[in-house]
Amino acid sequence: MSNETTLPANGVQRTFAVLRALAAAPAQGTRVTQIAKDIGLTQGTTHRLLQSLVNEGMVEQDERSKLYRLGMDLFSLAARAGNGWDLRALCRPVLLRLCGSLGDTMFLLVRSRFDAVCVDRVDGPFPIRAFTGDIGGRVALGVGQGALAILAFLPEAERDEVIRYNLPRIREFGVFDEVYLRTEIERVRQNGYAARNAGLLDGMAGLAVPIFDGSGQIVAALSIGTLTSRLSDDRLPTVVQILKREADALSKRINPFDPALRRPMHVPSVAGEST
Repeated sequence: MSNETTLPANGVQRTFAVLRALAAAPAQGTRVTQIAKDIGLTQGTTHRLLQSLVNEGMVEQDERSKLYRLGMDLFSLAARAGNGWDLRALCRPVLLRLCGSLGDTMFLLVRSRFDAVCVDRVDGPFPIRAFTGDIGGRVALGVGQGALAILAFLPEAERDEVIRYNLPRIREFGVFDEVYLRTEIERVRQNGYAARNAGLLDGMAGLAVPIFDGSGQIVAALSIGTLTSRLSDDRLPTVVQILKREADALSKRINPFDPALRRPMHVPSVAGEST
């Protein structure tokens, strides 16, 4: 018997090599011969590993094409893996730290269909007004800096769908036409942040940066709400740099299966706050 089937540690390593090869394969799946070539094992050994994974529900094989792909049971396990690191718990220390260091009100927003929902807020010393209001408040994507940052970095097809749906909803917020909105979106994409020093909320200013997951998908926005006098041209680059640094660090720790990203209104409240 060869070492391929007698070394348990190597067996585990080979199993994960198969899973990683499948993860990198086309969405429709791939053949055993290609997997064997990718991971440097014989076709027979690769086939045995695949059959074991199929039996456990971690891998599926299409009956007609005979192509292998990752199974739904593996997806389910991955969804449970990050339950202890939900988005709000992960971001809460960041909001507190930024509020303390910058002295301004901080928001965490996520997407809910055609809206952005505030799932957390830490108030600074200055009284402000915001489009989303308190935790649980929502606003149409494209209104306010956090909602605009999320909209700007959606995949193009989704972004176009949201724009078509939301344009009639957001005209009252000074978004006069599609050209204007798309110009704003392009500016956000080029700069990597959304910022406005004056707007519909008199005396209020805002800035937001996107938060991505490990695959580069937009999942949230980290936003600051402050007074117009506190977001001057001189201070803006510093605030942008600080928020981007925190957002980049968060992006590496995001659980893409977090329920808050799919059902933001079900996020539990923090003690002392109401939703």
